[in-house]
Amino acid sequence: MENENNLKQRINKERLPKHIAIIMDGNGRWAKKQNKERIFGHQNGITSVRNVCEAGAELGIEYMTLYTFSKENWNRPKEEVDAFMNMLVVTIQNEEKTLMDNNICFQTIGDTMALSEEVRCAMLDMINKTKNNTGMNLVLALNYSSRWEIIEAVKNIAKECKEGKLNVEDINDELFSQHLTTKDMPDPDLLIRTSGEERISNYLLWQIAYSELYFTDVLWPDYKKADLYEAIINYQSRERRFGKTSAQVEKK
Repeated sequence: MENENNLKQRINKERLPKHIAIIMDGNGRWAKKQNKERIFGHQNGITSVRNVCEAGAELGIEYMTLYTFSKENWNRPKEEVDAFMNMLVVTIQNEEKTLMDNNICFQTIGDTMALSEEVRCAMLDMINKTKNNTGMNLVLALNYSSRWEIIEAVKNIAKECKEGKLNVEDINDELFSQHLTTKDMPDPDLLIRTSGEERISNYLLWQIAYSELYFTDVLWPDYKKADLYEAIINYQSRERRFGKTSAQVEKK
């Protein structure tokens, strides 16, 4: 791989993705290669989270959303889930300096009310501590499922129609987006998935309709700043048409 500093210098600061979403995959396989338990991979993945967040903040990325724990992840062995939740609380508390030093605003999306009180308290505490930070918004998708999110949006819209607050004719893309957990965020420009898997895994399905997808074989605990830079450079080499022709994009 090219030198980290060289890669960073190749990035066009005028064409940065506003929002990068990441599926952090490969922790378990990384741990298995070390003959360790899966939680060992999650623990080592924290360093990658820190590096990527620092890199994003330094570049001027406005939003970074990390797929941290899905609703489907509850189906994993209880010992792994319990260990992950304990690690999550400690990590959120320990990363306060990183967030403050990099002017990062901490946020979450997902069905967080279903998480334990300890996890929710740690999250809310960090949300409050960083709410005045004006740099990158770091969003953890916790107990998140895109199908869950879409169904909840449909339920809420149906309820508002039933109560006479909305007319069916008022329902459009913009209104629907305003009923999602990401309503205050731009849609992702770039979706990155690590570990070689090439699927979306029920993540931000509505929001990534026009996102650029980038897949890498790197396992998450091995993911470095240079890997993020490579993904952004690749993104900047693409033509984003949003349904238009190349000629129309060039005219603009």
